[in-house]
Amino acid sequence: MIIQLEPTIAEAAKEAIVARIADLKYKTTEVKTQRAHYLVAIGKADIDLRAIGQLPGIVDIHRVSDEYKLVSRKWRVRPTVLDLGDGVRVGEGALTLAAGPCSIESEAQMELIMQHLLDNNVRIMRGGVFKPRSSPYSFRGLGMDGLKLFHQMARARGIKIITEVMQVSQVEEMHDYVDVFQVGARNTQNFNLLDALGGVDKPVMIKRGISGTLEELLSSAEYVFSGGNEKLILCERGIRTFETASRNTLDLNAVPILKEKTHLPVIVDPSHGIGIREYVPTMALAGVMAGADGIIYEAHEKPEEAASDGAQTLNFQESSRLIRNLRKVYALRQELE
Repeated sequence: MIIQLEPTIAEAAKEAIVARIADLKYKTTEVKTQRAHYLVAIGKADIDLRAIGQLPGIVDIHRVSDEYKLVSRKWRVRPTVLDLGDGVRVGEGALTLAAGPCSIESEAQMELIMQHLLDNNVRIMRGGVFKPRSSPYSFRGLGMDGLKLFHQMARARGIKIITEVMQVSQVEEMHDYVDVFQVGARNTQNFNLLDALGGVDKPVMIKRGISGTLEELLSSAEYVFSGGNEKLILCERGIRTFETASRNTLDLNAVPILKEKTHLPVIVDPSHGIGIREYVPTMALAGVMAGADGIIYEAHEKPEEAASDGAQTLNFQESSRLIRNLRKVYALRQELE
């Protein structure tokens, strides 16, 4: 069960609810988030929800059988929409676009990309300053100095930034310089990191694990939510399969399934999903038609000179064309719905 408590519930009333649930052989976990105060109750006995719901201090109560309870759409039917400030929103009702390089490389590079985004009315820039690389000899990012410069330049232009956090020790130092923390595919089940992100008041985008199931992705989101942070975004970025013709297999099946299972926004990363530049626009458009709330992809002024992932990165001309087409396809999807 998920029990939503009154925001100003007295301690005695809360204890009475917990005691009543304990009598029914259910174990309760208290969850306080930016938006509400909950009790998550786990047990097997058949319970009349009305008997619990009538207790003083309870706003609402729902039966949720999923292992992932707080992120389930079975209790929160209305989809979550995240407000990043300055009119930038993520969730149903608008198509959210985010673009930028795999790695932040220099001030000059950021200047060019930010201007490209502004020219195309895109208000979110992606870019890594800490890069998890398969090879220890590859470019691994500019670190905190790069992030501070990224933040300063983005703020001056009204752009929100999303960048990857790789370990618990980085969460606090990065906090004031990011708008959205990204949990990469390699860290989707880094539960210490997820716990730490549950304690921050900043949105978190969780990418699907390299070979992760949708249940595992939702369970990762549950970790963050249960830690107190409701500001979550799920990202389908392709999974590793037996197919070798592309970098990954972009699982567009995941989009409608996730939209049915969870109230959280779902976005698609076609750059990592297929890993081949000429096919990225096609898969991005397919992601929108599949029902995604947004697209995040890689763009660079000269992809062939990019420090990382140039083979899956669009140049500015390709990016501008994709943005126009994404908005056209989204408008078409709205007509069809």
